[in-house]
Amino acid sequence: MKAVILAAGVGSRLGKPYPKSLSRLPNGESILGRQIRILRAHGIKEIIIVVGFKMGLIMETFPSVYYKYNPVYYITNTSKSLLRGIEHIDDDVLWINGDVIFDEKVIERVVQEEGNLVLVNSAHCGEEEVKYAIDDQECITEISKTVEQARGEAVGINKISKRDLQEFRESLKECEDDDYFEKGIEKTIRKGKKFKAVDISEFRCIEIDFLADWEIAVGLFSEED
Repeated sequence: MKAVILAAGVGSRLGKPYPKSLSRLPNGESILGRQIRILRAHGIKEIIIVVGFKMGLIMETFPSVYYKYNPVYYITNTSKSLLRGIEHIDDDVLWINGDVIFDEKVIERVVQEEGNLVLVNSAHCGEEEVKYAIDDQECITEISKTVEQARGEAVGINKISKRDLQEFRESLKECEDDDYFEKGIEKTIRKGKKFKAVDISEFRCIEIDFLADWEIAVGLFSEED
């Protein structure tokens, strides 16, 4: 299994002059550094980071991973950054938004589960959260910011199996430039592929969009694991 981390965006809503993924927790570890450490601890050695905004800062900080550059990061969304990240992979792929902070056991669940996965929780969601709906087999039927009667939030950690990777690539190619990668998941589902919803509500996991999210994260992850 290989991992792709999406860290190309400006992250303007957090108001920092550097990539959001370089924000440091109270223990001194950055969001991105924590992600890399946890992935490697669970046997995922090949990590590809998709960069754009101030990419030099990220590349200088983490020289021992692979990089893909999204040259139009400022006018495209995560569907195109993810497509860039997986374009030459022929393996199972775990992909993560570069602004998600999570417990180590979250990645343990991904490694243990087979097939295509979308990690979710059962939290109440606002307008900005990516929401999901499932069928009676706990497979994703809808995933976007506009899902009605949502079951909770899709947390930004996902897996696609090698056998379905080419189909998923094609779905991402079909997405508009401003689509999130979740649109690619929905397109792949409509082609007959399944994505299992894996509920990780018992673990700490938070995506940082706004300053309020960061303040919650600092409280949740105020001590080392």
